[in-house]
Amino acid sequence: MSEPHLDHRKGLLITGIGGLILSVDIPLLRLGQGETWSTLLLRSGTTFICALIIWAVWSMATGRVKTILPGRIGFAVAGLYGLGSIFFMIAVYNTSTANLVFILAFNTVFAALLSWIFLKERPKTATFVAMFFMLIGVGIIVREGLSSGHLFGNIIALMSTFFLASAITVTRASKKDMGFAAIIGTVLPMTVAIFMVSQHGFSVAAPGWIIFNGAVVTTIAFACLATGPRFLSGPEVAMFYLLETVLAPIWVWLVFAERPSDPTLLGGIIIITTLVSHSIWQMHSARKRSRMAAFRHPV
Repeated sequence: MSEPHLDHRKGLLITGIGGLILSVDIPLLRLGQGETWSTLLLRSGTTFICALIIWAVWSMATGRVKTILPGRIGFAVAGLYGLGSIFFMIAVYNTSTANLVFILAFNTVFAALLSWIFLKERPKTATFVAMFFMLIGVGIIVREGLSSGHLFGNIIALMSTFFLASAITVTRASKKDMGFAAIIGTVLPMTVAIFMVSQHGFSVAAPGWIIFNGAVVTTIAFACLATGPRFLSGPEVAMFYLLETVLAPIWVWLVFAERPSDPTLLGGIIIITTLVSHSIWQMHSARKRSRMAAFRHPV
């Protein structure tokens, strides 16, 4: 098997693990029963400390100091992940879980558009069609926010998605190892949270859930998802955030009995159906191109 195919499979495995683990992020945040900024401080602080420990152990085990952030581009990526984390946390406390994760699925559209504009990776016609239907789905969810009082949270969720897609695009363009960038990016939300908590006080009823989330869930998930763009295109990496879109509402429904509203379910079904169909089409096209390449260049 050729090196590009091996890299692609490696990227699928790493990013898939990250997306699966990330699906329990929101339920753990809800279980912590904390105020927004206190939760953000505890989650970000724990993730940052774990990143430093992993970096130290890695460096000692390999006998060489691993670069945490590769130059200014690394700081830019970390900053984008940090902004995304801040807006994500605000959205968690200002809209329903279903609204949030379905809007986060819009990440694929932003990633495709940004890759087209900045990397000249023009989306295919099928991707444009998928983006159109996703716009309809997100529009239904945002419109539902007008009547449910979740409009602010829905808009903040969209902004979080944009920052995330931007980080993926910049990582893809740099072709550098950004495995630590998303984790180190927690410094920004941690700094903002420290200021806010100093003004209003610290309040988390069950900190154990948040500490576990920051130490294990977000640390592993962020590292895997930030590594993915080295091997996969931006839209492909964004697709793996769909695991959170599909699974998080199920975990919340089971734990908190929070049933999504009918408009949210409709919008979510449109988004998921579109993305699954598009993913199947992409895999079919990739296999077809691989067979054609093998036919033209026999071993």
